[in-house]
Amino acid sequence: MEFELIERIRAHCSLVRADVLLGIGDDAALLAPPAGHELAVSTDTLVDGVHFPHGAAPRDIGWKSLAVNLSDLAAMGATPAWALLNLTLPQADADFVDQFAAGFAELAGQHHLALVGGDTTGGPLAIGVTVLGFVPAGRALRRVGASVGDGVFVTGTLGDAVAGLYCTQARTAPFSNLGDALRAPLLERMRRPTPRVAAGIALRSQASACIDVSDGLLADLGHIARRSGVGIEVDAPLLPASPALLRACDEATRIALQASGGDDYELAFCASPAHEAAILRDLSRSGCGATRIGRVVAGAGVRLLDAQREEIVLTRAGWEHFA
Repeated sequence: MEFELIERIRAHCSLVRADVLLGIGDDAALLAPPAGHELAVSTDTLVDGVHFPHGAAPRDIGWKSLAVNLSDLAAMGATPAWALLNLTLPQADADFVDQFAAGFAELAGQHHLALVGGDTTGGPLAIGVTVLGFVPAGRALRRVGASVGDGVFVTGTLGDAVAGLYCTQARTAPFSNLGDALRAPLLERMRRPTPRVAAGIALRSQASACIDVSDGLLADLGHIARRSGVGIEVDAPLLPASPALLRACDEATRIALQASGGDDYELAFCASPAHEAAILRDLSRSGCGATRIGRVVAGAGVRLLDAQREEIVLTRAGWEHFA
């Protein structure tokens, strides 16, 4: 049955690239990276009940398992090329595999990404994906490089995904009581995040440091602050919110979700004010836009400030495994 499942996955993920010399079906893939580029590699594991709710639609799980990995490539300014998929299933469920692979392939096709190998095994539901992409030599975005005086920016909007999660939890007010019109866009952001690949590529020559927002804005900006040896101030009133989130909850709840909720898969980055106009123009063209939300300062750590520049202290900065 294992090999039948592999064939089902291969049938859905059939995109052909000239740089795949040997793909699914042998002991290893043979790939041909382009000259003058560095290889960017990232991997993530998604576990049932941790990274997606029990009973989530298989097609959405397939999409999200690839999206979170593509978001890491976006944060490096890399162009996606290839992926490996490790799928652990409680049972050999052909219908689940068909739907999962369809969701995976839907997003892969948007980025001309080829699935070139992987593994299937039995056990509690978990998905491991490794993605590989290219970036011109010496031009990758990194977490290190932010300088005092840089602006701090974020693409898109923040907070929708964790609000969508709360919509699925019966005891989490006010989200458990929202009408369908408000729930739908929040749930969509949780189920099908959009990796900001085009934005990352556009930022190669303009951002001084970059990271994707997966664990929570404050937690992820903390990685830039530590690696760059600087402090970061974030202005809470400037955090971009979707119309649905603005209507769904009060300001204090919204700010907490935006600053620490995570699962947004937007890009948070630093850049010289001299690049701000070009960045806002280029990212508007890329389809996601960007908002300046703060500044890089001397010191250490990340501070969230209100309109009076008083610090807002939250119970947590973001998600932590094993906490």
